[in-house]
Amino acid sequence: MTTPIPTIGSMAAALAILFMQAAIAADPAMPPMGAKGAALSAADQKMIKSAMLAAPKKVSAAATIIAMGADGQMRTLRKGTNGFTCMPDNPATPGPDPMCMDKAAWDWAGAWMGHKTPASGKVGFMYMLSGGTDASNTDPYATKPSAENHWIKTGPHIMIVGAEASFYDMYPKNADPDTSVPYVMWAGTPYQHLMVPVK
Repeated sequence: MTTPIPTIGSMAAALAILFMQAAIAADPAMPPMGAKGAALSAADQKMIKSAMLAAPKKVSAAATIIAMGADGQMRTLRKGTNGFTCMPDNPATPGPDPMCMDKAAWDWAGAWMGHKTPASGKVGFMYMLSGGTDASNTDPYATKPSAENHWIKTGPHIMIVGAEASFYDMYPKNADPDTSVPYVMWAGTPYQHLMVPVK
């Protein structure tokens, strides 16, 4: 998760993407094109569709879409223009968990995955409108339920990450929260964040 968010580097690149999109619209038989101008495989098209379910259509339509390659490295399936990055569902997890995040949330997630302390006060916003794979509410690195890690089920939600501690103090921090109302996950750790159900 330490790979920077890919962005369009020049006006020429932006125009090239617009021309490709126009060509696809004019010729439905033409396959969708990826970030490097190559035709997307059916698997990549499926991952893009999955990633776009994470956020509202107007957000995901202009977001960069990335996926984990077979080599464990992130690869760009589609470049975006709005500063959001979306990832498809992880097939290795038991439930749907595509996500879409802004630049600050991307940096926060990179710190979490790298076991580093996120920048304080760099507030980020993340969508998981398809829900999230069940997780521990107290242990940021738990991989399965245990008697001590307060495993919870999360439905469709948004997250606010990276805020000052005083922000999170305004919300419930119960180890076993009511997930139908806003609550703090991973309270007391550098990765505490606000979970806000949307359904």
